Amino acid sequence: MSGHQLKANQTRANPKKEASGKGGKKSSQARSLRETVQFYMIDFRTPLGKAIDIFIILLNLLVVMLFVIETYPLSAGTQEILWRTEIAAVSLFIIEYLLRLYGAPDRWAYVKDGYSIIDIVAIMPTLVLMVLPATFFTHDIRFIQTIRVMAAFRIFRFLRFMAKDHLLFGMISPGMINVARLVASIFIILFVYSGLFYFVEEPLNPDVQNFGDAFYFVVVAVSTVGFGDIVPSSSAGRLVTVAMIISGIIFIPFQAARIFRAWLRASSQDRTVICTNCGLDRHDVDSKYCKKCGEALPESGES
Repeated sequence: MSGHQLKANQTRANPKKEASGKGGKKSSQARSLRETVQFYMIDFRTPLGKAIDIFIILLNLLVVMLFVIETYPLSAGTQEILWRTEIAAVSLFIIEYLLRLYGAPDRWAYVKDGYSIIDIVAIMPTLVLMVLPATFFTHDIRFIQTIRVMAAFRIFRFLRFMAKDHLLFGMISPGMINVARLVASIFIILFVYSGLFYFVEEPLNPDVQNFGDAFYFVVVAVSTVGFGDIVPSSSAGRLVTVAMIISGIIFIPFQAARIFRAWLRASSQDRTVICTNCGLDRHDVDSKYCKKCGEALPESGES
């Protein structure tokens, strides 16, 4: 584990310790600028840390919406507005990346970190399109589409906010965190494969005109319903479909099994003893009083 990840886990595990110093006074004054930047970029409990996280989440939603909207027929004026909005959003992504890099205790480890690589992938498509000459937009449409489809991978930026104890600022129980992570992971897989399928099929398949058509096909294919109203018409489309189905078969049951194992471990830590007052029969192993009504539990574990 890198130094950055270790410090992040320590901060999430004990934010009060990070926020206070000797004598109960705030230690933010004792931190250097670099340490302060690093703290607030990973913090999710203080008001400023929450505000930063909420802003980044909304920014992620914006760029994902832009990717979807741009697959539909738009006027030249609307396309220009969306392009300028994308440039502004990616500029904020760049500032965020530089701040995280500046505050990282080990900058080289941060550059190699998975979240950092995802951030680079989110930034690169727009940067490449900004530096391309105008001739590319008329003579090399396939290259432009290849760059554009990379924007679908921006949805992986949400993984940062599904880390342990971070989801919704730590307000969800561990069991529900696993469920929410499973649902979000499934949606991310569907979204990415929809973008890939749209990229390879839209130029050749008249049934795939926009992202909505591709998403519909992906959901129908993964669920094995197979209505047959949309089918891949290219070798690349069939390859994406096969990879998508195999990923769904492997990943979804694996994640669901993890949730069930966590629930079984949690339930195995309980003991069966019926409260004589309210009748609740599941309690912690070391509990002496009913967690529902507060009545003293029978010592033998029998009712």
